[in-house]
Amino acid sequence: MAIISSSLDESNSPRSRKELKLVNSNFNIEVKNDKNVNLARPTSLQEFVGQEQIKSVLRIAIDASLFRREPLEHILFYGQPGLGKTTLALLLAFEMNAKCRVTSAPSLERPRDIVGLLLGLKEGDILFIDEIHRLNKLAQELLYSAMEDFRLDLTMGANKGARSRTINLPKFTLIGATTKLASISPPLRDRFGICQKIEHYTSHELQQIILNFSKLISINIENEACEALAKISRGTPRIALRLLRRVRDYAQVVKKTNRISIEIVKKSLNFQKIDSRGLDNLDRDFLSFLNLNNNPTGLDSIAARLGEDSSMLEFVVEPYLIQIGFIIRTPRGRVLTSLGREYINSKNEQN
Repeated sequence: MAIISSSLDESNSPRSRKELKLVNSNFNIEVKNDKNVNLARPTSLQEFVGQEQIKSVLRIAIDASLFRREPLEHILFYGQPGLGKTTLALLLAFEMNAKCRVTSAPSLERPRDIVGLLLGLKEGDILFIDEIHRLNKLAQELLYSAMEDFRLDLTMGANKGARSRTINLPKFTLIGATTKLASISPPLRDRFGICQKIEHYTSHELQQIILNFSKLISINIENEACEALAKISRGTPRIALRLLRRVRDYAQVVKKTNRISIEIVKKSLNFQKIDSRGLDNLDRDFLSFLNLNNNPTGLDSIAARLGEDSSMLEFVVEPYLIQIGFIIRTPRGRVLTSLGREYINSKNEQN
């Protein structure tokens, strides 16, 4: 049971409407031509490239729910940023022909925000909460009964004037996305019927994503250029598409062409200080600092030296450096591997 110190708004709506988006599942060509629509997102689960095992699980869950004529079970996606957690949530709404309400946990600061959001749901709606691990404790407790029994147990007022109230909710589906699975409280995590980790993409899958998006933005990209971009995209579609946009800008502005060759890719990446391994200046500064020390170095020390946030380094920079075998994490700190030392020394020699 949760205590709400302030009464609900008359509209029963969240305090901040700027953070809440309502997405209609009836996605058509006219909507796609809207400048506010992200063209990089596929329009159906079948068009979604990669994550075959997850798509199979979701396909079975969707078909079973449609057969029983009931909402999907609550779903939790976790993984590194840019892998498609939000996209999958929107595609589930499309497949279920349901409306999807999109918000993020930092915008749900007070209990009345999550209460208003839940009261605004209709039968079969999908509520997507990004970065759900950042919900405060009281907001998470409100979701317990809402997810399990589709009701809100509230205590209005305080002291002698306190009164209990139970509000029944329509059956809905909560989809959560997080980059920190361990930060979600076990009671909340256990209430998700489906929990799936979004893995990094293969080079072949990223090539397909790049090719699909290049057609949408009227760019002709050569196979070798596409392969080069996929190779340095860190297994992440968001990075792949970001690099493609920057190469497109360089091709159109500097070379006056809509055709991207491997030479244009190399010149564009060199202009942005991105090398053939996909590493930029921040990555190289990270490795260079570790190269100065033979002993393990703490993340806070690295962050202070580079002038960056430690969380950003941990979840944005480090995963790829660990993936390619340049650094390892130990209980005492970060250690540069022989591969990483060989790489950074070769870069120093070139300079």
